[in-house]
Amino acid sequence: MAIWKDNTAARPNPVPAPEQPARYEPPPRPEPAANPTPVPAVPSMARVETPVQRKESVIASDITIEGKIEGGGSVRIAGKFKGDVNVQGDLMIDSGAKLTGSVRADRVTIAGELEGNVEQASLVELQQTGVVIGDVKAGSLTVAAGARLRGQAEFGWDDGKGNAKGGKHG
Repeated sequence: MAIWKDNTAARPNPVPAPEQPARYEPPPRPEPAANPTPVPAVPSMARVETPVQRKESVIASDITIEGKIEGGGSVRIAGKFKGDVNVQGDLMIDSGAKLTGSVRADRVTIAGELEGNVEQASLVELQQTGVVIGDVKAGSLTVAAGARLRGQAEFGWDDGKGNAKGGKHG
């Protein structure tokens, strides 16, 4: 015989409590410390001067543009551009390219053709395939064998504007 008897049928079933929507309660804020611990100062890093990387804009060899170029970066012309160029960076006229207009730049490298004046530059480099039809005023001028210049060149003066006339080449 069984001594144990199942009494689950005699027990009443508990009624579940109605569900209440949960409310968000923010966690309690910590009390500020009476004596806060001082945060050690971060030592400042010494500023390291690095040369400024100027961005270069390119006019591709299959492009012809007419207008004006001004800015702080460098410009490379591989196509054709008609207009003035005034940049604080470098100007490169690639072999086969042509620029018709005046130029103001830090350094000017001419491997193609410039029809116009270099009004101000610290250095003008006329490469072997380079052609200039116009005047050049620069702090320094480098001319490779085979390059051609029709105009006046003023160079070697401190201000880069050429205070005296150089030789006439043609």
